[in-house]
Amino acid sequence: MKKNYHKTLIACYLGFITQAISANFAPLLFLTFHRTYHISLGKIAFISTVFFFTQLLVDLFCARYVDKIGYRRCVVASEILSACGLIGLAFLPNILPNAYAGILLSAMIYAAGSGLIEVLVSPIVEACPFDNKDSVMSLLHSFYCWGSVGVILLSTAFLAVFGMERWPILACIWAVLPLYNTFNFLSCPIESLTGSEEGLTIRQLCRLPIFWISLVLMVCAGASEISMAQWASAYAESALGLSKSIGDIAGPCLFAVMMGISRTFYGKYGEKIDLTKFMIASGTLCLICYLAAALAPYPLLNLTGCVVCGFSVGIMWPGTISISSSKIPLGGTALFALLAMAGDMGGSIGPFVIGFVTQNTGDDLKAGMLAGCIFPAVLILSVFLLRQRNAEQK
Repeated sequence: MKKNYHKTLIACYLGFITQAISANFAPLLFLTFHRTYHISLGKIAFISTVFFFTQLLVDLFCARYVDKIGYRRCVVASEILSACGLIGLAFLPNILPNAYAGILLSAMIYAAGSGLIEVLVSPIVEACPFDNKDSVMSLLHSFYCWGSVGVILLSTAFLAVFGMERWPILACIWAVLPLYNTFNFLSCPIESLTGSEEGLTIRQLCRLPIFWISLVLMVCAGASEISMAQWASAYAESALGLSKSIGDIAGPCLFAVMMGISRTFYGKYGEKIDLTKFMIASGTLCLICYLAAALAPYPLLNLTGCVVCGFSVGIMWPGTISISSSKIPLGGTALFALLAMAGDMGGSIGPFVIGFVTQNTGDDLKAGMLAGCIFPAVLILSVFLLRQRNAEQK
């Protein structure tokens, strides 16, 4: 019988939406946690640190053990962990003696699920016999963006209608999606990424110059994306004087919409576009957006730079994955896991650099944004270097 790879694709789409729920739902409740459980803002900020650090540990775990355990078992576990973490978030803070411990434990559980999704979904799709893999990969990653938009808008609407005290019910509602998707991954066809051959080990990958270029690309992609995404809300509030809820919609939500449009656009028309040229153009636009956010004389132009930056970074993460997997066809799970780790590292380094510069220039956020220009600039140079190596090989 002919295998239904469309079902695999749907499961992977829902997997990225699950990751968007894990990454974006709890931050919407940070002030609620602060008021309800009397947790200091310093401890609240540590929740995001725990989330991303757990993802990094899972990336390293996947690089060594996923091929031995099997893709299907691991991706099913990713959905179960995501659902359990969200359900735990609804109940553990009220069950455990320490509410903060309950929140951290829940965050670690759904972060483990999110990390597995981040590593596994892309190679699962890459292993399917689809035409125009670059376009398919870009469209796949757009579902994280649309999931982020949906989580922000639907959660804001639910809490506005039913009240902030009903957030545990909403957490359980969001947990239904990964529980449903568990059954999709149990039954859909999943192929081996490297066929009958064994994938390269971490040591073998480290001997390839193109692998190191890919890592630099991924660090810059993660830094360019996450830095602006995290600071967009602050810009919306400070530049235009908007409230927190409206600022979240005008900043991070519009940023995610633009990023989703970029990935959907390449997913539809990518077969007609040279990927490396598109990444160079996107990197250049990203650099212009950072400069606009830092140097534009009018607040509306600053905010426009933040929002349009979402379009410019859209192709960077999936584009780097597509380029790397095509140039290193035997990279296997280790390649995807280390690329995900590099992206997460960039997502940690970028906001830190901008925050550090901002703090040391008298809380001048524009100076921090100017420092952030380094990430798209290095990305452009890395893509040029990649094109030069391709030309030499040809």
